[in-house]
Amino acid sequence: MARILIAEDEDRIASFLEKGLRSHGYTTVTVADGKSAATMARDEDFDLVVLDLGLPGLDGLDALREMRDRGERIPVVILTARGDAAVEGFETGADDYVTKPFRFDELLARIRVRLKSAPSDEPSLMRVGDVTLDIRTRRASVGGRTVELTAREFGLLETFMRHPDQVLSREQLLSHVWGYDFDPGSNVVEVYVRALRRKLGDDVIETARGMGYRLPKGL
Repeated sequence: MARILIAEDEDRIASFLEKGLRSHGYTTVTVADGKSAATMARDEDFDLVVLDLGLPGLDGLDALREMRDRGERIPVVILTARGDAAVEGFETGADDYVTKPFRFDELLARIRVRLKSAPSDEPSLMRVGDVTLDIRTRRASVGGRTVELTAREFGLLETFMRHPDQVLSREQLLSHVWGYDFDPGSNVVEVYVRALRRKLGDDVIETARGMGYRLPKGL
């Protein structure tokens, strides 16, 4: 599985990225300033860099410029709070960008696109009981019946399928599917769980009272 360098100085976002990427099987190393990012990209072997532009000291653009000036072609996905800064990022050598605040599944999709030319150990087809999920085509089926899912429904089901039989709290689901900027008081998880049950079957996702939800293996 790919090794990813995260350059992000906000602890909350860095932790969010680490947990999300590791849950998908990636190995991560995190630094909090641009100089460290440029040095690590030079001295260690990474498959991709997630680079915040607003880093202290040497900022993200200068760190990216330093990497490209050395001839390093490692894919770089930049994080920025300003969409217009992405233009300068592309001119400096970035491969893609995500605007803050972002959803994890959005960033993950962009990372996968940049890594798609490299061999991956991650299977494209996931199965839990009668439910099948094709990560590449983003199609779902239950008992052989194709089910149309929205992007957010797909992200929620994928999260459940990566953690079969594990109880996932509302906070975990909000953080992973809706992003680090989620509203903890929102009932959006309940709304989307109901939507998945309507499409997949009432018994597909179980409620663990007072704890969260789980996708049982023995469907």
